[in-house]
Amino acid sequence: MFISFISENSPYDLLNRQTANKLDAVVVGVDYRLSPQYQFPIALEDALSVVKFFLQDKILEQYRVDSTRICISGDSSGGTLAASVTQQLKNDPVFKNKIKAQALIYPFLQIIDSFTPSHRENEHGPLLTRDIAAKLGALYVTKDEALSQAIIKNKHIPQESRHLFKFVNWSIFLPDKFKKNHIYREPILERFNLSYPALLDSRLSPLLANDSQLQKLPLTYVLTCQHDILRDDGLIYVTRLQNVGVNVVHDHIENGFHGALSFITSPFYLLMGIRIKNKYITWLEENL
Repeated sequence: MFISFISENSPYDLLNRQTANKLDAVVVGVDYRLSPQYQFPIALEDALSVVKFFLQDKILEQYRVDSTRICISGDSSGGTLAASVTQQLKNDPVFKNKIKAQALIYPFLQIIDSFTPSHRENEHGPLLTRDIAAKLGALYVTKDEALSQAIIKNKHIPQESRHLFKFVNWSIFLPDKFKKNHIYREPILERFNLSYPALLDSRLSPLLANDSQLQKLPLTYVLTCQHDILRDDGLIYVTRLQNVGVNVVHDHIENGFHGALSFITSPFYLLMGIRIKNKYITWLEENL
């Protein structure tokens, strides 16, 4: 069984159908409420509600689900939800043993540091530019436009939050090939007239989970793309999970870009997107 935080538009509907057919599996696509109309933590609450409902023994039995083959997956912001839901459930005594794996495709995993090397290198896209990412991230938290501007300047984290930087410090966790000649600079601590407590919440930024929480996580698949401002989120997560002993498989697409899965159907049939889809389904087939 797969619980997928992947949209129900045509490319993702195809992906979910092919996953179901290839693995002879039940795939549940979660239609969670979206920002800016619904802000954090509404989408997460929707996701958790659906997952907990389908993980009931009577529901698993009703749909003839093999309870030893349950995976939670998602791409982009759906990857945020997949990572966060998995963290939440692995700390829940009722559900902690019901998740075999998580699969995260170019996930968004932190809103603490917007000056990672991948943010700088891919500031103008393709597709997901730094400005767009800042606006989308801010709108999930607040309708106050000041936050998106602060994120762009990397000046959005409150004064008392320096202790969180250690969880997302790319100079420690990124493989050398991705650091290149970039120099690490901490986010600039600021004081806002308005408070945004969500910015410091690990449910919004799964990378803020401490090592003891990460140790509990299941078998994990992470796919990252070179030309993606979110690339380093995935790379940091891979390193942190490996450091605490989690079994992680990482695929990196050197010529890939964020959102490539959106172009696997007519009229595009993008080969790169199809390659990502096939890597994802193959990993699931081999590991569940």
